[in-house]
Amino acid sequence: MSQLANPSPAPSSVPDWVAITREKVESLRFGVVQLLVHDGRVTQIERTEKTRLPSYPDTPVVR
Repeated sequence: MSQLANPSPAPSSVPDWVAITREKVESLRFGVVQLLVHDGRVTQIERTEKTRLPSYPDTPVVR
């Protein structure tokens, strides 16, 4: 059988920032993960999560 074009690297060979980013993305339902890069290196990872509320068509609009 053919092998995958980009197999996942072994956990020990993955840089810390990749593992942290993967963890943040996998645990996120709605939101944004941003990487801050300085001089070609990831220096900060930010995660913003949104909470989506269900919309109910019978709910009156509060004014």
